[in-house]
Amino acid sequence: MSQKFVQIIDFESQRIDEMQQLLDRFGEQMQGTSGGPTHRILLADREQPGRHLAIIEFESYEEAMRNNERPEVAKLNEQLTALCTRQPSFTNCDQLDSRELK
Repeated sequence: MSQKFVQIIDFESQRIDEMQQLLDRFGEQMQGTSGGPTHRILLADREQPGRHLAIIEFESYEEAMRNNERPEVAKLNEQLTALCTRQPSFTNCDQLDSRELK
Protein backbone atom coordinates (compact mmCIF):
# COMPACT_ATOMS: atom_id res chain seq x y z
CA MET A 1 0.00 0.00 0.00
CA SER A 2 1.41 3.39 -0.96
CA GLN A 3 1.70 6.26 1.47
CA LYS A 4 -0.44 9.34 0.88
CA PHE A 5 1.40 12.49 -0.12
CA VAL A 6 0.53 16.08 0.76
CA GLN A 7 1.84 19.25 -0.82
CA ILE A 8 1.54 22.53 1.09
CA ILE A 9 1.66 25.65 -1.06
CA ASP A 10 2.34 28.96 0.71
CA PHE A 11 1.42 31.97 -1.42
CA GLU A 12 0.32 35.58 -1.27
CA SER A 13 -2.42 37.08 -3.39
CA GLN A 14 -5.00 39.85 -3.23
CA ARG A 15 -6.93 38.04 -5.99
CA ILE A 16 -8.04 34.91 -4.15
CA ASP A 17 -11.54 34.99 -5.68
CA GLU A 18 -10.05 34.79 -9.17
CA MET A 19 -7.82 31.92 -8.04
CA GLN A 20 -10.78 30.01 -6.67
CA GLN A 21 -12.65 30.49 -9.96
CA LEU A 22 -9.67 29.09 -11.88
CA LEU A 23 -9.46 26.12 -9.51
CA ASP A 24 -13.20 25.44 -9.80
CA ARG A 25 -13.07 25.52 -13.61
CA PHE A 26 -10.01 23.28 -13.59
CA GLY A 27 -11.77 20.81 -11.28
CA GLU A 28 -14.73 20.67 -13.67
CA GLN A 29 -12.42 20.08 -16.66
CA MET A 30 -10.55 17.28 -14.89
CA GLN A 31 -13.66 15.53 -13.60
CA GLY A 32 -13.71 11.91 -14.73
CA THR A 33 -9.95 11.73 -15.37
CA SER A 34 -7.80 9.35 -13.39
CA GLY A 35 -5.18 10.51 -10.92
CA GLY A 36 -4.75 14.00 -9.61
CA PRO A 37 -5.46 15.42 -6.18
CA THR A 38 -7.92 13.66 -3.89
CA HIS A 39 -8.49 16.52 -1.44
CA ARG A 40 -7.85 20.26 -1.22
CA ILE A 41 -7.99 22.67 1.71
CA LEU A 42 -7.51 26.40 1.11
CA LEU A 43 -6.62 28.52 4.14
CA ALA A 44 -6.35 32.29 4.73
CA ASP A 45 -3.81 33.50 7.29
CA ARG A 46 -5.67 35.59 9.88
CA GLU A 47 -2.52 37.43 11.00
CA GLN A 48 -1.11 38.21 7.54
CA PRO A 49 -3.82 39.44 5.14
CA GLY A 50 -3.23 38.19 1.61
CA ARG A 51 -1.22 35.13 2.73
CA HIS A 52 -2.75 31.75 1.98
CA LEU A 53 -1.92 28.07 2.31
CA ALA A 54 -3.24 25.36 0.03
CA ILE A 55 -3.03 21.79 1.29
CA ILE A 56 -3.31 19.31 -1.57
CA GLU A 57 -3.57 15.56 -0.93
CA PHE A 58 -2.65 12.81 -3.39
CA GLU A 59 -2.83 9.02 -3.18
CA SER A 60 0.97 8.87 -3.42
CA TYR A 61 4.11 10.87 -4.21
CA GLU A 62 4.28 9.13 -7.58
CA GLU A 63 0.72 10.17 -8.40
CA ALA A 64 1.54 13.78 -7.51
CA MET A 65 4.59 13.74 -9.80
CA ARG A 66 2.54 12.29 -12.68
CA ASN A 67 -0.05 15.00 -12.09
CA ASN A 68 2.63 17.73 -12.24
CA GLU A 69 3.66 16.47 -15.69
CA ARG A 70 0.24 17.15 -17.21
CA PRO A 71 0.28 20.14 -19.59
CA GLU A 72 -3.04 21.41 -18.21
CA VAL A 73 -1.57 21.44 -14.68
CA ALA A 74 1.45 23.42 -15.90
CA LYS A 75 -0.91 25.95 -17.53
CA LEU A 76 -3.00 26.22 -14.33
CA ASN A 77 0.15 26.78 -12.26
CA GLU A 78 1.22 29.59 -14.59
CA GLN A 79 -2.19 31.24 -14.31
CA LEU A 80 -2.26 30.93 -10.52
CA THR A 81 1.30 32.21 -10.12
CA ALA A 82 0.41 35.28 -12.22
CA LEU A 83 -2.21 36.15 -9.59
CA CYS A 84 0.33 35.98 -6.74
CA THR A 85 2.26 38.89 -5.28
CA ARG A 86 5.29 36.64 -4.66
CA GLN A 87 6.47 33.27 -5.89
CA PRO A 88 4.67 30.42 -4.09
CA SER A 89 6.75 28.10 -1.94
CA PHE A 90 6.12 24.35 -1.82
CA THR A 91 6.54 21.87 1.02
CA ASN A 92 6.30 18.18 0.13
CA CYS A 93 5.17 15.80 2.89
CA ASP A 94 4.49 12.12 3.40
CA GLN A 95 1.26 11.79 5.34
CA LEU A 96 1.87 9.81 8.52
CA ASP A 97 -1.58 10.16 10.07
CA SER A 98 -4.98 11.65 9.31
CA ARG A 99 -8.12 11.32 11.39
CA GLU A 100 -11.31 13.09 12.34
CA LEU A 101 -11.18 14.17 15.99
CA LYS A 102 -14.89 14.85 16.52
